[in-house]
Amino acid sequence: MKRLLFLLPFLLHANEDFISHYEYGEMLYQQPRGVSCAQCHGENGEGKVIVEFRDIHGKKVLRGPDIRKESFASMLNSVNSYHKIMPRYYLTDEEVKAIYDYLQEKNRDYLCENEEENATR
Repeated sequence: MKRLLFLLPFLLHANEDFISHYEYGEMLYQQPRGVSCAQCHGENGEGKVIVEFRDIHGKKVLRGPDIRKESFASMLNSVNSYHKIMPRYYLTDEEVKAIYDYLQEKNRDYLCENEEENATR
């Protein structure tokens, strides 16, 4: 009986999530299936240079695109499509939604400023 009373506080909070939706999205963005989204899309989704090289046509730059303004539908389509460079992660819709929400929250100020600039034009 004493053991059951000891477990009572834990049982009362048993249905709480272990991590928040934001933390889940952050975790997936940093390490979805072995290759981090941040390696190509940057820490905030702003895009970054993956590699610079020279070929017979001169200097080339391979850059991960800025994904901060992407819609959820666009992100879902992109993650589930074949790309020449981006690996296919086989993420569920819920996992993509968590990443999308994480990027939206993390870039809230940037997105608000961008909306204001577009509204004044």
